[in-house]
Amino acid sequence: MIELASILVLSVLAQWLAWKIKVPAILPLILIGLALGPFSTFFTSNGEKLMDGDNIFSGDFLFSFVSISVGVILFEGGLTLKLKEIRHQAGVVRNLLIVGPILTLGIGGVAAHYFMETSWPISFLFGALIIVSGPTVIMPILRNVKPRESINTVLKWEGILIDPLGALVAVLVYEFIRSGSPGENYTLEAFKDFFMTIASGVFIGGISALFLRWVLDKNRLPNYLRNVVVLGMVIFGFTFSEFLHHEAGLMAATVMGIFLANLKVDDLKSILSFKEDVSIILISVLFLLLSSRIDMEQIQSLGIRSLWLFGVVILIIRPLVVWLSTLNSNLDWREKSFLAWIGPKGIVAAAVASLFSLQLMDRATTPQMMEEAELLLPLTFLIIVGTVVLQGSTAKPLAKLLKVERDNPKGILVAGAHEAARLIAQFLKKRDIPVQLIDTSATNVREAQNEGITVFQGNILSEDIFDDVDMAPYGRLMAMTSNTEVNNLTCKFFDDEFGENRVWRLMSKTESEMKDFEVPKNVLFNGRSDFDTLIQAARQNREMHIEPCNNQEQWESLLKKNKQRLIPIFRLKENGKVEVITRYVPDFEKGDKLAFLPYTVIQPENLN
Repeated sequence: MIELASILVLSVLAQWLAWKIKVPAILPLILIGLALGPFSTFFTSNGEKLMDGDNIFSGDFLFSFVSISVGVILFEGGLTLKLKEIRHQAGVVRNLLIVGPILTLGIGGVAAHYFMETSWPISFLFGALIIVSGPTVIMPILRNVKPRESINTVLKWEGILIDPLGALVAVLVYEFIRSGSPGENYTLEAFKDFFMTIASGVFIGGISALFLRWVLDKNRLPNYLRNVVVLGMVIFGFTFSEFLHHEAGLMAATVMGIFLANLKVDDLKSILSFKEDVSIILISVLFLLLSSRIDMEQIQSLGIRSLWLFGVVILIIRPLVVWLSTLNSNLDWREKSFLAWIGPKGIVAAAVASLFSLQLMDRATTPQMMEEAELLLPLTFLIIVGTVVLQGSTAKPLAKLLKVERDNPKGILVAGAHEAARLIAQFLKKRDIPVQLIDTSATNVREAQNEGITVFQGNILSEDIFDDVDMAPYGRLMAMTSNTEVNNLTCKFFDDEFGENRVWRLMSKTESEMKDFEVPKNVLFNGRSDFDTLIQAARQNREMHIEPCNNQEQWESLLKKNKQRLIPIFRLKENGKVEVITRYVPDFEKGDKLAFLPYTVIQPENLN
């Protein structure tokens, strides 16, 4: 009980630590597991581990837990794989998704065979396992480095799409291995077994997805049961596939996710969000559990040969994949060099490697087969930890050296999609300033979409916002919701992303009514507007007013002309630069113009 409770607590601690120090969660999870498992034997008198996964789950129960967990993880990965995104992605991303798996599987398998002296089937299984990258390891690196938009887009989409694709290739390779008898050539019967496994998984996964779609579309379930029933259906589909044909469960779970992602399913985003939460828990537990099971003998058995293999992965395979994928692209040599260095391996690789290692050990009939099966897990963990640590720690210095860091982006992120936000967005669009609105209101989002404005429906305070919205074009934030607390929290939330002096909010109603009140430095529009006033002004103006404002006298003249009822929004520089007016009205210079909203005071109850 103590070890089980500890592994749950430590998994949450590792996730928090990863968020705090801005590294992929996979790194602290593996390191904590290794520290409490094999490495702890150096500090105990009897040489026993502080934590051993074999003491928590053992035998068939461990195998079943890992199998079902990996099935759920692959289902969640499949939910992100939309075929139209692969079809319409830029040529570089498409090439990476085609060339990458082929070369990694081939060269990785050959390198593993000759360096680690493993059999060809195990070698190619290892090559399949190291195909995946994944957003959980790529996104923290991109957030820290902030590379050019071209690099950011390629790495982000490769990370999202390669996860389920890589897992699918690994499952196919494993099924091919499992279909043959140990020590014998692959016969017609083995190929038949292989294709039966694939067919069973595809059939059950497809039928399960169609059934789920029917249940969800017909509203046969209350809202509070939808996500739970989907999870139950995934586990049922996995288990039934295993019953129908042994080892077909992983294929069924992956196919089920891909089908649902490409069918029109209501509230799919809510289902995906729930599955992501479940996957985080399962991944965290799996990593601590499985890394603590590794023995020092397994780590020592890797030897210097594993470092040569690691070198092949990062210095030959990745650069070759990028070089072939970027032929005839518009990327320059600096961008290609950065892409060639960044290819960290992700969570799915470790999860699937853990499962296959257990399954192969269970099926092992010879000492060599058992030894190779035990080697698969630490070898995969070595590649994962090595790529995350090495590439993650050197990405920012390399980006500076190659000069591929993006300049402070001029785009503006706006919290809120109400009338005022849409009016401001239209003004920015006409001046080629990237702008994106974020709102939870379906009505506001629909209105923004009808006006051709880039908008996202969701909670701007969600951690997932950095995965759902490409932040590369945006370097400033205007928090303009009707909720003062949300505006304050949004500014704090984006401090690290944009910088403290590039996030601003509306003044609250209470603040605007206070006398002798010092305007906070992050307040918008010279502190002359709260939410109600801004909405009034937006409803009274079809577009922004623009007047020359070369000096303080002209500013005073504008105030007098509009009877002090004026909200200054932007300062337009002669060189085309658009500056947000914040706490203080700027020192206007020759050639400046002021974009503002005049208004007439009306009572708040008449706004609707």
